[in-house]
Amino acid sequence: MTAAARLRLEHIVKEYPGCRANDGIDLTVAPGEIHALLGENGAGKSTLMKVIYGVIQPDEGTLYWDGEKLTLQGPAHARQLGIGMVFQHFSLFETLTVAENIALGLPASEARDRKKLEQRIRDVSTHYGMALDPRRHVHSLSTGERQRVEIVRCLIQDSRLLILDEPTSVLTPQEVADLFRTLRQLANEGCSILFISHKLQEVRDLCHHATVLRNGKVTGECDPTETSTDAIARLMVGDETPLSTDVPPATPGAPLLEVSGLSYASDDPFGTALRDITMELRAGEIVGIAGVAGNGQDELLRALSGEYKAAANQVRFDGQDVGQMGPDARRRAGIAVVPEERLGRGAVPDMSLVDNTLLTASAQGMVSKGWVAYRKVREYAARVRDRFQVKSDGVEATARSLSGGNLQKFIIGREALQAPKLLVASHPTWGVDVGSAVAIHQVLVELRDKGAAVLLISEDLDELFELCTRMGALCGGRLSPLVPTESLSIEQLGQWMAGDFADAAGEVNHAVA
Repeated sequence: MTAAARLRLEHIVKEYPGCRANDGIDLTVAPGEIHALLGENGAGKSTLMKVIYGVIQPDEGTLYWDGEKLTLQGPAHARQLGIGMVFQHFSLFETLTVAENIALGLPASEARDRKKLEQRIRDVSTHYGMALDPRRHVHSLSTGERQRVEIVRCLIQDSRLLILDEPTSVLTPQEVADLFRTLRQLANEGCSILFISHKLQEVRDLCHHATVLRNGKVTGECDPTETSTDAIARLMVGDETPLSTDVPPATPGAPLLEVSGLSYASDDPFGTALRDITMELRAGEIVGIAGVAGNGQDELLRALSGEYKAAANQVRFDGQDVGQMGPDARRRAGIAVVPEERLGRGAVPDMSLVDNTLLTASAQGMVSKGWVAYRKVREYAARVRDRFQVKSDGVEATARSLSGGNLQKFIIGREALQAPKLLVASHPTWGVDVGSAVAIHQVLVELRDKGAAVLLISEDLDELFELCTRMGALCGGRLSPLVPTESLSIEQLGQWMAGDFADAAGEVNHAVA
């Protein structure tokens, strides 16, 4: 007799006004199976995860848990049954300890005895090779350690299905390897894992089975170990979308951006101070900075955009000192910025695409003597939407209504069409499907080939190695040397991402290809 599936979904439908997010989805996850859920942005993955975790109720369809029909009453009910989820954005309180964060998700009877809980945390984390000190405050943990807290929190609640949303997007290569060892051990002990990722090679390395969604429907299933990354990508995006970017060799020109001895103490109590940052970017090149989130990337972007003002001569751009210039002045000088946080800093959530266009592109002939020429604003927004294939309900749609990938394409396009001399792009393809990522990469290469400099801050090492002329890493607010990409191994870059600059003493930060 065949064992019952751990989780089975039949004909799941979830509809929102103007959008059928899930359209008759069937999905089966077996005990001990690592099952990938794949799809381009807006395919319906997030909606389906909310259904499985009890956040929303499906309009049609049935869930079965261990063979029994199930109606979830909410996330607490899901956790009680053994369904745990680690979200893409961690839900931890930085001022609390590991044990205090884990206690928040437990029944009072289990959380009350703190010594017993701390010992459970030590036992579970050690058993799965994720050793944690339950008394450490979360703000003192690395990103990889914070993810461990999220996973251990699920395991302490005896999760039998673990849902992981883009779990490797914030990890170093070494941390990814450690995570995969843990997940394989969990699967061997019978825990089912639903693995959501856009990194197809990781899916092939880890997962036993994959289900692909497109436009809210299941478009295919495969065994990732026997299917090429291109074949999986084709299931996700169809036959018309390019799967790779043509990156011809760069021909860097004269120095465009020069940063010398830049230090910056963040106002954020959990921020990272920049320490003596020195680097040089030339016209016509893409320079990459790798690093795990929270190591000074946001502070570096603020210092380059003008949100933080440095000494005048610490930042020189196109032959002039700009350290004391604010964001507006730097934008007029030719510096454009794509921040990591799409909603909030990249776009105002409840404003239309038209109004969000005006926020950063007003200098493109949209304002005269204090009057806004809304016809020109709408034309510009429509041009961005059409040129970068942004899926939206017209240019009057709010930024919040777009999927992450479509909003990112809009933000990138809004900046790129202004023909900046320097584009600082932070995590431009984070959480973006392969088709959107290729489109964004093409924009960056086109800007480079037109003579702009691009500073690419990213955690996606494949992206950096594919696009960049030179690369380095940021850790603890310190910048490694920027060296020619062809001379840098992924192991060396991983060491720099972890803060090991010992073998870089002889390098120079402004090394050029």
